[in-house]
Amino acid sequence: MCDLLSITEKRGNSIIQKALLSTGKDDWETPQNFFDRLNEEFHFTLDPCSTAQNAKCAKYYTPAEDGLKQPWRGETVFCNPPYSKQGGQDAFVEKCYKEAQNPGTTCVALLPARTDTARFHNYILGKAEIRFVRGRLRFGGKDPAPFPSMVCVWKKGIQPAVKGITS
Repeated sequence: MCDLLSITEKRGNSIIQKALLSTGKDDWETPQNFFDRLNEEFHFTLDPCSTAQNAKCAKYYTPAEDGLKQPWRGETVFCNPPYSKQGGQDAFVEKCYKEAQNPGTTCVALLPARTDTARFHNYILGKAEIRFVRGRLRFGGKDPAPFPSMVCVWKKGIQPAVKGITS
């Protein structure tokens, strides 16, 4: 009986994890009012993860241009990377961290708040200012996201910190 219960719990847990952690969606458009508040603070010059339809900056890279292959040096970057595993979120987080080591470069990323991931421990914790978003963002003005969000700020010389912000 215990073995059957354990198997059921494991199966149920994986179903829950799949529903909560894997949307499979790559085009979560940043809510405009949320972006505007960040833009007032940072004055973004580059959006490396966009389409022509949802770009938040005058200078942007589409998937065809591949923002991961483009230089970000000297830019103030707003990065809302593709959210699926196949979308390269890990690579964009690593690029934010590395590019921000360049003088005059600031990278700000809107990310799912997944503190159990390797990317969080390798490139965010102790290396960026982390702002956990209270509540769930409504991407595209629709239902709330199925995950909590955080904003990470990388800039050479920034003091790593953890803060809270409202959505």
